[in-house]
Amino acid sequence: MIKIIKNVEIFSPQPLSRKDILIANDKILAIEENIVLNSRHVQIIDGSSKIAVPGFIDSHVHIIGGGGEGGFKTRTPELIFSDLVKGGITTVVGCLGTDGVTRNLNSLYAKAKALDEEGVTCYIYSGSYRVPIITFTGSLLQDLILIDKVIGAGEIAISDHRSSQPTLEELKRIAADARVGGILSGKAGIVNLHLGDGDDKLNMIYEIVNKTEIPITQFLPTHINRNKELLNEGLNYARMGGFIDFTTSTGSLLEEDLQAWKSLKLYVENGFENHITFSSDGQGSLPRFNEKKEFIGLDVGKVTSVYEQFKIAVENGITLEKALKAVTQNPARILKLTNKGIIAKGKDADIILLDKDLKITDVIAQGRILMSNYEIIVKGTFE
Repeated sequence: MIKIIKNVEIFSPQPLSRKDILIANDKILAIEENIVLNSRHVQIIDGSSKIAVPGFIDSHVHIIGGGGEGGFKTRTPELIFSDLVKGGITTVVGCLGTDGVTRNLNSLYAKAKALDEEGVTCYIYSGSYRVPIITFTGSLLQDLILIDKVIGAGEIAISDHRSSQPTLEELKRIAADARVGGILSGKAGIVNLHLGDGDDKLNMIYEIVNKTEIPITQFLPTHINRNKELLNEGLNYARMGGFIDFTTSTGSLLEEDLQAWKSLKLYVENGFENHITFSSDGQGSLPRFNEKKEFIGLDVGKVTSVYEQFKIAVENGITLEKALKAVTQNPARILKLTNKGIIAKGKDADIILLDKDLKITDVIAQGRILMSNYEIIVKGTFE
């Protein structure tokens, strides 16, 4: 059915004033004033008291669960579809983490296809924490070219006591294969890097960028807000043109001053709002270790935290446009999802409607209504 969102205030994320949005199938056909179609097959959505923004993009989710750092009982459950809807996430990227043994790429791919069928857009990364990375075909280059869902490698752990301690040459080869695979397949070929608390911080990326022809935009380091030293180092990384990712799931590990919204505020004040992305680390374990690196407990990441941190950012003085960039336009750019992250003619009809208090009232993904007037319409097969 054709849909028209009437008289809605649009942030694309740039403000576009009040207009109508015409949707047919999975695309936005027009954004104009007072669109009228004389047909009984047109569904009208009243947007007069609402704000339309692009659907959120979460580039780092453990869609089949993660964890295990405290033994088998600490394995976290897989993602529930309705949690994506509640958080306004219409595009998600699935990954493996510490455990690339009992969690595997076949299951990751199957879950991505299931999420697609349920109503959102889902991609995945080849690999896990460890190097050499695990792949479908035996080659990251081939995975990117031949496996439709694979858009990069990750999450590969560096500067962390749980990493495989990859060498510079190993990481360089992964980046090179990701770049060529991305070029040949028309994908991002991104290398998603888990940053731990180690002293090395971003030095391996600097080495590769300074000593090879691989651009800094081939990498997306995440968890940059895990400690103050890494957060401050990220400013230099952004100054060099790189994108960095703030984790929105806090658990009991993250200090108040390191929450994603506060980190975003720091970077916006330094003029780097175009270089920041938010991701949830959803369904991943947020383990706690003592000074001896011994496991003492964990929390579980939540995909709804992306929306929560976005909302808090706006409530604390960051403009709606700048806060939106971190969850829409910026991740779409670094992941090369050209039809995502903005509200524009010809782009995917991934749209969230917010009320005056920035609460999510409606979620539309690929032209399909998943939530309407605060009520989830599509909850997922097993919920």
